[in-house]
Amino acid sequence: MATKLDISRLDFDGIKDNLKTFLSQQDEFTDYDFEGSGMNILLDVLAYNTHYLGYNANMLANEMYLDSADQRSSVVSLAKQVGYTPKSASSSIAKIDVLVNNGSGASITMSRGTKFTTTVDGTNYSFVNNADVSITPVDGVYKFSNLDIFEGTYLNYKYTANTSDTDQRFIIPNDNVDTTTLTVKVQNSSSDSTTNTYTLASGITALDSTSQVYFLQEVENGRFEVYFGDNVLGKAIADGNIVILDYITCNLDEPNGATTFTLSGTVGGFSNVTITTVGNAANGSAAETIKSIKYNAPRDYTSQDRAVTAEDYKVLVKSLYANAQSVQVYGGEDAATPDYGKVYISIKAKSGANLTEVTKASLVKSLKSFAVASVTPVIIDPETTFITLTTTFKFDSSLTTKDVSTLQTDVLNAITSYNTNTLENFTGMFRYSEALKTIDDADSSILSNITKVKMYKFITPTLSSALKYTLSFNNAFYNPHSGHNTGAGGIVSSTGFKINNDSSTNEHFLDDDGAGNIRVYYLSGTTRIYTSTSFGTIDYSTGEIILTSANITSISNVDGAASTKIRVTVQPDSNDVVPVRNQVLSIDTANSSFTGDIDEIESGSSQAGTGYTTTSSY
Repeated sequence: MATKLDISRLDFDGIKDNLKTFLSQQDEFTDYDFEGSGMNILLDVLAYNTHYLGYNANMLANEMYLDSADQRSSVVSLAKQVGYTPKSASSSIAKIDVLVNNGSGASITMSRGTKFTTTVDGTNYSFVNNADVSITPVDGVYKFSNLDIFEGTYLNYKYTANTSDTDQRFIIPNDNVDTTTLTVKVQNSSSDSTTNTYTLASGITALDSTSQVYFLQEVENGRFEVYFGDNVLGKAIADGNIVILDYITCNLDEPNGATTFTLSGTVGGFSNVTITTVGNAANGSAAETIKSIKYNAPRDYTSQDRAVTAEDYKVLVKSLYANAQSVQVYGGEDAATPDYGKVYISIKAKSGANLTEVTKASLVKSLKSFAVASVTPVIIDPETTFITLTTTFKFDSSLTTKDVSTLQTDVLNAITSYNTNTLENFTGMFRYSEALKTIDDADSSILSNITKVKMYKFITPTLSSALKYTLSFNNAFYNPHSGHNTGAGGIVSSTGFKINNDSSTNEHFLDDDGAGNIRVYYLSGTTRIYTSTSFGTIDYSTGEIILTSANITSISNVDGAASTKIRVTVQPDSNDVVPVRNQVLSIDTANSSFTGDIDEIESGSSQAGTGYTTTSSY
């Protein structure tokens, strides 16, 4: 009696072995040579076929679930089931003022699609306004203020509805469409030019059979489809209606940073204009990634279009602001100084600098419609705390053909990757042991490393004004006892600056006395001459430095270049550095050092360890 076929193994070798075992147990094949006959080929075919079928079945099963799907089409379809539409590409947006010189008339209208040009890194880009804007003169001056212009090409596409064609679809036929710029209009017919503008449906609870809304979904090839109601939830389009799609296609993040713009054409018939850039171009980005869709879709469903929890706010912000890379949210009760009734939101953009005040105001306005009435959203900028590493690593020269310089570059690249993938977001904690392991794993010949950690932040002072400046590291400083290292400057250092209460032209620096006081000094040779021993305070336990009344008149170069900032460096109490609230950690690789040294014992040049050198950990 033959045993049953074992189906527990689905790899090729396992399948073939199971088939051989099964056949050998049949009476007809008891003395058959499976390896030396043509039957071996047949078993290969059967095993391969079974393996392929098993693989395809497994992949098919994976594509049925959001967390395991790999194909974008599957992820998008599964997200649609929970009412989530992936975010499209985003145009880079700049804000400008346009002064029309020698303007005349009761008003001037800037038509939608008016073009402006700029250059970024030697490449020309076009920006357009996305709506008709009219102004009237104020004291004879014609000025368009705080005008948003979108990078890209303004396009128009039309469909004629054919209700008898059940397969008709209204797909936007272009890549990199910014759907936030989309305008959908429905014209009655080719003979009736009456046109109605439809709005994007944000839900179904307020819809009826007359609601002039459209729905949007991502379809094949990453393009977007517009569709309409069924005369129950939203008005259906009629046969012969002309669907008009106006939109902008963009070049993603390439134009970010554009600063200077020139009018191409006219504004209301006037070509003599003066353009002032209010906000540089920013926020251009690619369409939402598969990873992002997987993360945001279930959370968007959970939030149910309301903002109550911190997670709700994170999801809504990412939905409203496509350029958000990382979002941190915390209640006012958790602020450094408790501020009840507020929720603080910090956004780290994928590209560009911090959000402009106009963008912040727009986001706050949008969030208020989702928030509890008694809660006020407040958007604050992220604060970066930089980490510097001083590393000396030992390596076995017998295990590698690389020279020291190459190994040092490998370590630098490994730390750079760690910085990008682990840090530079609100939840990215610097774990000392992980950093050490990253260095050791940079090459198989590296045996160990000694790494010292420091951290720094910048002060951007208002020159020639006596002001208070606060630096919050939110991590304790190293101070084992009162007066620690007071003779050598404590644990604080800084780049140079000049102050007005020193009549000389001395370049000054900061240090501390180990007892809670920030001092300011200049150098006479190598001797520190203190201008003030109470320039500010330092709280070693909370990681806060306060310059109580600093009148700074000029700032020295930082890293060999002119600067508007003073760098203040400290030694942390723990080599594990934690980001708190709106804090983001980043390793400054340019000011870190990675030095390699041959391990003489392991390399065989010093069996007894004579002459072996070690590196101090402090």
